Amino acid sequence: MQLRADWSFPTAIRFGPGRIKELGETCKAAGISSPLLVTDPALAALPMIEAAMANCREAGLDAGLFSDLKANPTSRNVADGAAAYREGRHDGVIAYGGGSALDCAKAIAFIQGQDHGLWHYEDLETGWSLANADRIAPVIAVPTTAGTGSEVGRAVVILKEETHEKKILFHPKMMPVTVISDPELTTSLPPVLTAGTGLDAFAHCIEAYCAPTFHPMSDGIAIEGMRLVRTYLPEAVHNGSNIEARAHMLIAASMGATAFQKGLGAIHSLSHSIGALHDTPHGMTNAVIMPYVLAFNRPAIEEKITRLAAFLAIDGGFDGFMNWLLDFRKEIHIPPTLEAFGVGNARLRDIASMAVTDPTAATNPLPLTAELAAAMFTAAHTGELP
Repeated sequence: MQLRADWSFPTAIRFGPGRIKELGETCKAAGISSPLLVTDPALAALPMIEAAMANCREAGLDAGLFSDLKANPTSRNVADGAAAYREGRHDGVIAYGGGSALDCAKAIAFIQGQDHGLWHYEDLETGWSLANADRIAPVIAVPTTAGTGSEVGRAVVILKEETHEKKILFHPKMMPVTVISDPELTTSLPPVLTAGTGLDAFAHCIEAYCAPTFHPMSDGIAIEGMRLVRTYLPEAVHNGSNIEARAHMLIAASMGATAFQKGLGAIHSLSHSIGALHDTPHGMTNAVIMPYVLAFNRPAIEEKITRLAAFLAIDGGFDGFMNWLLDFRKEIHIPPTLEAFGVGNARLRDIASMAVTDPTAATNPLPLTAELAAAMFTAAHTGELP
């Protein structure tokens, strides 16, 4: 199969093995002559980042590097990155890494030219419209994990340290102008991260599919994304050098983020709250709580999940789908409960109340109350499906 293509949906995507060699050329095509490459500290120490910086230099670009960010990036990380951007007189950002690096980089590109602090533009009623769109820097996105899909998204999730809450910022111009989607960059991802990020992509697809808003195009993208994860994630976990599996997982991740323009739900609102208070990796948190949220949402989604099961060639309707999901998680070594994941229940009330106010709660298939969020969390902690 030919695993190389150029796409223009939802933004320009250069897809295929070896495409990272086009990084410098891609920056120049976007009018960027002095990019700030933003990545995480672990990646910054690897040869792939030095190779990316060398590629930029060979293209005549005056590239800088910023890697002072956390696994759950904070507003302080964004502020420090924006300061580095201004001090280096950069004119664009290369977002290079997993979801944390991509989100932090996009936030840096957004805030470096604004007149107010980050939370002035929070994704509430008018937040994004307050920004000066002309001063948002262009972003070239290079994903190295197949999960978050932030490379094709117009929003970021940043931790507000003062309140220990994950906050969402959105702007149409946060969408990267070009994505380099090279599966070779994901082959060294360890099995545990491959599994967690892969089920993050699945969570994006299934929550978008189940969201009660009307968007048939997103539904179609979501169900094909779930088919790709079902088909290729086990191979990517157990044989990380399989380029075909890695390529299709990258596609699934971008499809999930494209689909969730329709909405998300309690998997994400709970995961954001748990991650904010327990500093857990987002994708794996989604993976752990997913079946419990789906079970509680069953009254509103059973018909849709029955159709999905048929499309995925899973017998037994909703129950058959749930049995498959539980077995699928076991196959790729996802912790069965929050307790097994190392998350205690002492902050139950805080997590439930934070989940209700998270922006992703608005499109949960059932109205998300604090009582329902607490019940979902408790089930995920004990392993007792309703």
